[in-house]
Amino acid sequence: MIAGNRKFPLLVAEAAQKMDFYIAAIAIKGDTSPRLKKLVDKIYWLGLDEFRRMFEIFRKEGISRVVMAGQISPRRLFSKELNKDEEIKNLLASIKDKKADTLFGAIADKLKEAGLELMDSTIFIKELLPPKGTLTKCEPGFREWEDIYFGLGLAKEIACLDIGQTVAVKHKAAVAVEALEGTDNLIRRAGSIAGGGITVVKVSKPRQDMRFDIPVVGLNTVKNLVKAGARCLAIEADKTLFIDKERSVELADKRGISIVAV
Repeated sequence: MIAGNRKFPLLVAEAAQKMDFYIAAIAIKGDTSPRLKKLVDKIYWLGLDEFRRMFEIFRKEGISRVVMAGQISPRRLFSKELNKDEEIKNLLASIKDKKADTLFGAIADKLKEAGLELMDSTIFIKELLPPKGTLTKCEPGFREWEDIYFGLGLAKEIACLDIGQTVAVKHKAAVAVEALEGTDNLIRRAGSIAGGGITVVKVSKPRQDMRFDIPVVGLNTVKNLVKAGARCLAIEADKTLFIDKERSVELADKRGISIVAV
């Protein structure tokens, strides 16, 4: 496993452990939770300037299949630590741009060259991908549904361009569009701009590669929706990971926020 930040890697490791898989984890210093150590057989802490060492570890462990779970903080893409490793520096110099698909696709190619298969990152946690329907008791009103469908078109357009996967809208006006800052920061910014009443729409890319960069929401998302005075969250059904769903839905219902998978 190549483990990034937040809870996604912990859930993957826990599920794989229950299925009796041997798990060797590459944990990223400054991003990965220390709690991962208790959920894997081996853990190796690497800096972003130790890219080459990752392949040596997988060879030593006899690993043939790899799962990538969790993000690396986007701002680290501009950090000086990347200049310390010739392998990653050459990789970044060789790609046409720094879009998520381009970057992760290049890493996937490097893994393939090393004889490693990069698997679907949801392979062990498919039950966390909600099917179509309203997830909260609180149903969207007519105005929210208008914003949902308006936002879906916008979100798919920016996802197609690999800019981001989330938009915030209000009364069929685009309030904020996600870029490198991530969904939580988008929600905060949209709440500040629109003064509440926003609908947040998160989608997958038109040709979503389920091996990496899949859309994820969870309790932090809902907490930020509450702070922003949001009215609704819409996610793409069967393609969005919903972490801590029960607690998230409970909080949303308490605060009058509807959550739908469309």
